[in-house]
Amino acid sequence: MISSNDLRNGITIVVDGQLWTVIEFLHVKPGKGSAFVRTRLKNVKTGTTLERTFRAGEKLERATVDNRQMQMLYNDADGYHFMDQQTFENVTLQRDLIGEPADFLKDGMVVDVQFYDGAAIGVDLPAHVELQIVETDPGFRGDTATNTTKPAKLETGATVAVPLFVESGDVIRIDTRDRRYIGRVT
Repeated sequence: MISSNDLRNGITIVVDGQLWTVIEFLHVKPGKGSAFVRTRLKNVKTGTTLERTFRAGEKLERATVDNRQMQMLYNDADGYHFMDQQTFENVTLQRDLIGEPADFLKDGMVVDVQFYDGAAIGVDLPAHVELQIVETDPGFRGDTATNTTKPAKLETGATVAVPLFVESGDVIRIDTRDRRYIGRVT
């Protein structure tokens, strides 16, 4: 059990029988009345967010989530296949369990897979990944003055918005959290 006063970003708790990760928290001590903790929680399985208020000192069940480094081997119709770096055990995860970050998974990439009660519940990709552009409209010399973007298809099949000067064959760095172009890799 954990006190609501000890909540921090990234802690996983059990609320109403479901796993939730704390995204934001704020301890509030009003001038009149008792203190409370205002939180924003993200459901580990569905990805939905929820704002919830707890009384100060309220006891909550802390979920023990095990993070294991696993290498993505390949993906096919059965799902995404991962291998544990320590035990060499293979695990297959479905796309809906991984969610949006599955667009940036590349063969050979090492990621953290989260386990709860022996079952995989999610995948944590690195904040930034480097991927090659397979297809995009041609750029023109001097197209660096405006913030205009164009779609680019990556080697994983995902499409992101990139500046006009980026060309096919370039390797770019992308923020996996918001699908944002960061820069070219030299």
